[in-house]
Amino acid sequence: MDTTATPAPTHATGAGRVPAAPLDAEDRRRLLSGTHHDPHALLGAHPVPGGIAFRTLRPYARAVTLLTEEREVPLTGMGEGLFSGVLPLDSIPAYRLRVTYDGPGAVHEYEDPYRFLPALGELDLHLIGEGRHEELWKALGAHPMTHQGVTGTRFTVWAPNARGVRVCGDFSCWDGSAYPMRSLGSTGVWELFVPGLDEGTLYKFDIARADGTHTLRVDPMARRAEVPPNTASVVTRSSYTWGDDAWMARRTERPVTRAPFSVYEVHLASWRPGLTYRQLAEELTEYVTEAGFTHVEFMPVAEHPFSGSWGYQVTGFYAPTSRMGTPDDFRYLVDTLHQAGIGVILDWVPAHFPKDDWALAAFDGEHLYEPQDRQRAEHPDWGTLIFDYGRKEVRNFLVANASYWCEEFHVDGLRVDAVASMLYLDYSREEGQWAANESGGRENLDAVAFLQEMNATVYRRNPGVVTIAEESTAWNGVTRATHHTGPDGFGGLGFGLKWNMGWSHDSLEYISRDPVYREYHHNEMTFSMVYAYSENYVLPLSHDEVVHGKQSLVSKMPGDWWQRRANHRAYLGFMWAHPGKQLLFMGQEFAQGAEWSQEGGLDWGLLDPAYPARPDHHGVQLLVRDLNHHYRATPALWEQDTSPAGFSWIVTDAAQDNVLAFLRHAEDGSPLLAVCNFAPVVRQEYVLGVPEEPHAWHEVLNTDAARYGGGDIRNVDPLKPEPEGAHGRPARLRVTLPPLATVWLRPE
Repeated sequence: MDTTATPAPTHATGAGRVPAAPLDAEDRRRLLSGTHHDPHALLGAHPVPGGIAFRTLRPYARAVTLLTEEREVPLTGMGEGLFSGVLPLDSIPAYRLRVTYDGPGAVHEYEDPYRFLPALGELDLHLIGEGRHEELWKALGAHPMTHQGVTGTRFTVWAPNARGVRVCGDFSCWDGSAYPMRSLGSTGVWELFVPGLDEGTLYKFDIARADGTHTLRVDPMARRAEVPPNTASVVTRSSYTWGDDAWMARRTERPVTRAPFSVYEVHLASWRPGLTYRQLAEELTEYVTEAGFTHVEFMPVAEHPFSGSWGYQVTGFYAPTSRMGTPDDFRYLVDTLHQAGIGVILDWVPAHFPKDDWALAAFDGEHLYEPQDRQRAEHPDWGTLIFDYGRKEVRNFLVANASYWCEEFHVDGLRVDAVASMLYLDYSREEGQWAANESGGRENLDAVAFLQEMNATVYRRNPGVVTIAEESTAWNGVTRATHHTGPDGFGGLGFGLKWNMGWSHDSLEYISRDPVYREYHHNEMTFSMVYAYSENYVLPLSHDEVVHGKQSLVSKMPGDWWQRRANHRAYLGFMWAHPGKQLLFMGQEFAQGAEWSQEGGLDWGLLDPAYPARPDHHGVQLLVRDLNHHYRATPALWEQDTSPAGFSWIVTDAAQDNVLAFLRHAEDGSPLLAVCNFAPVVRQEYVLGVPEEPHAWHEVLNTDAARYGGGDIRNVDPLKPEPEGAHGRPARLRVTLPPLATVWLRPE
């Protein structure tokens, strides 16, 4: 907006001193109260008998002058900020408004927002009305643009229950009186093009509810927000040039289920507190590259007001949090990781949203994004609201949001939070607190349809992307294709991967027990293979496992400090060898002893060379690095992750020994042998049945190695099989098993 002070006119014709006809009293009342559906019909320029009538609404103005190429015409004040005049013209000319306020230098020139046609096309409105606008972020929200030859910003918002909507911001001293928006018909979309506004403008929507009261709301489609605790939406445009073309092409070459996939889960704001997105791009990329992970997973980055929610209570679904920089800064972070060969997974939260009265809750005075039924709308666990998945516009808002992060920010996958809470009508509810679906069941059929549509849309539009469900129940077909119907009559949900939370629970229960009791819980380590191929799994050791009194991973382990670290290392060796992809939360890769706190960040001092316990933590860090590098170089560990042909047990019943042994197989048959000894004793020449074909095996990884902080009890290469059979196999190996350790062996 041009706010340059302009001298008052030195002359004016009298042609405009005839005011336009007075407004109808009801139109005037509705316009001034912000409840008129079509302010453009009243304001701006319109042909009338005798010429062209000009009318503007500029509250608090002392005078308004109409400026054309040929004349300057003072408009007549009509009271309450209305000014008008009639010029004896045959057609509407190009014009501007000079507005004078009280005070020194308070003279400004404006383009009149009410001389412009709608800046949103009919096709956009049709798709919005159908709930099928797959690029909704390009139609709704605030968009800097050139319209009818004039630069400015188009504001659009969906508010079907509003009696009127006005836009306000730092450009209007947060008073929306001068900027009422027009309704674009039955779609419920309101629109206004405001000339002169550009990137960086702060804004909100002033919405008149059905009862005439007003509420000031952020833009649900805002692509940038103020830094919390401030809450305004920010007009933004991207000028970023991507450099990850090679990565984007390469990620489509192999399905994620048949590729290495080792994930480092990160809470960006607390990984190294105080870093910006651009600083993280350098430091995090270097760290993850050295650690060997194939991907990072960011806990939610969408804007959220309360840092203590870790991003899981979102108010700005289309805006990366401004705490660490701009949207283009976030693009730089993703791009830098991609150019280093590291994929980016984003934690996405379509299950609920907070009740803040400046955000989505009762957005236009009615329950818009949440169900009308208050009981269905309330999330019983988190004090939040649940989305109305049965409303086509709400479903469109979320489906488009999933695509938005993939397309605008090049993310390689979405980990969808709290899927179980979406799927079940009775989730965390007692009898009488929920109603069955139309078939009498407990399934939320609207949520099922939404998830299927979201997955189908994301995969169709974004080759190489993966969606991952955090789903804690036995729902059938989470990773089954949406067009394949299961025995329950439902099509698959269409996810690419699912978190195996049963594996996490069972294996952590086992490993946290004193070894003397482990033999009685041996099945907790073997049961996961009963259902390992029912879905495409990720094995998650996530943030959820190291907060709220659950202790860090190493602190869960029994025994003295040495035994805790040994258990930790052995468990990680087991995890990386087990079928399924891996996910490890930050801090666990160097055995941080304290629970994670988003306030304090990680205990990086534990890795300081001057710290006396450095081998304890640096050794675990080295182990994770080696696990990742061996994993990526060993197709047996990932090529047949979702096929029974990729795994075979050798020893499952050695409960008294606390020993597990199994083979992983690549597509060409090449094996890797993993042996876990979860007892605190050395087992010499432990007999394991092996295939006859390999002539010798060698140890490729041993979690008891001295470099990892272990006792360095190793197997001397080569290990040659004996012809006598064992465990149903034609040959046998005699292997030394270090205490509380996992050993990997491969044939020469």
